[in-house]
Amino acid sequence: MLLAAAAPAFAQDTTRAPAPDPIAQLLTRLDLERYKATIKGLTQFGDRRQGTARNRAAVDWIEQQLRSYGCSDVSRLTYDFQVPPPRAPGDTVPRPARDTTRGAGGSRYRGIRAHTGVNTDSLRQPDAALRKLDTEQSVSGARQEVYCTKVGTAHPEEMYIIGGHMDGIGWGEAANDDGSGTAIVMELARIFSSPDVQTERSIRFALWNNEETGLNGARAYVAQREALQGKEDPAGSRRYPEPKWLGMIQHDMMLFDHGMPRADGTLSPEQRPEADVNIEFQSSSKFSADAQRLAWTFQQANEKYATDYPASVGAHMTNTDSGPFQDLVPAISLRENERGAQIGAGWDPNWHQPTDRYTTYSDKDFRLGLNAAQTTLAAIAQLVGATIK
Repeated sequence: MLLAAAAPAFAQDTTRAPAPDPIAQLLTRLDLERYKATIKGLTQFGDRRQGTARNRAAVDWIEQQLRSYGCSDVSRLTYDFQVPPPRAPGDTVPRPARDTTRGAGGSRYRGIRAHTGVNTDSLRQPDAALRKLDTEQSVSGARQEVYCTKVGTAHPEEMYIIGGHMDGIGWGEAANDDGSGTAIVMELARIFSSPDVQTERSIRFALWNNEETGLNGARAYVAQREALQGKEDPAGSRRYPEPKWLGMIQHDMMLFDHGMPRADGTLSPEQRPEADVNIEFQSSSKFSADAQRLAWTFQQANEKYATDYPASVGAHMTNTDSGPFQDLVPAISLRENERGAQIGAGWDPNWHQPTDRYTTYSDKDFRLGLNAAQTTLAAIAQLVGATIK
């Protein structure tokens, strides 16, 4: 009886190095000093209050930066905003009594709370030059905001929106609120726009205006662009002026997590070692389940790729430009703290204050923002199938 010859055995080649991780490679292109420089560039326009010359100059500067990065299809969305008339002295709007244990977005206050509010007193800004720069107040009329797009190679008809708002208030420089979030969006636009980076799906980088007046810039975008989703124009061109929205990720106030206020209302002068990036979805939204999954995708990306600070997930997203999208698409926001329970309880004393200046923050603060950028870059690179040629 003849036995079949055994197939020759080949030794497995264990010397071949694994393929490099494109996400890890992209992360090396994020740099603390570049991130800080982008925030610093935004602060040259003061608080960038909407409806002012300094706001328009900041929009121009953002567009110039995006074009210098090679970000394709740089566009502006134009809309109208009417400044509400000032209330007459003694004219108060009656409001129903509310549960003071509850914060915005369905959150619950815990622990010590400190005062919050919007500074409207110019004399609280001791820097005369900055006070002069911030003097012009808003007027009604046309507003503009800039966005650009990284076009996907396999599915240009689908996209994720990465957003931050570029306007501020409070007679400071709006370095944190929201220079820090705007700088993240701009830095990611720079990296993904590199000619050697390809993505299967598209990414839109949007710098909203009028966030501080009630999310009006984001609302205008939804009103003007929602119905255009996924429509090829012209037919057969593989061009999609408004790809279908797969998710919206907002970045707002990313620098300051010094912990809960002390009993006397003061806070630690340094970033706490256990600071974290807060990723929030809104549990009451129509896309709550999908938004929660998106939030956990970002948390897992942070766990694998962020260098210094972890991320935590919460269910009370509120008061930010992802709100107008939350019932249309999975939407999340990234912040330094939970918006309702923590920022609303006074955890950031620079919020809407003259102290929101570049010089207020240390490298430990800026590094929290950089970790948020690492988190978003890693998660989005995974979701859109990013590769390096």
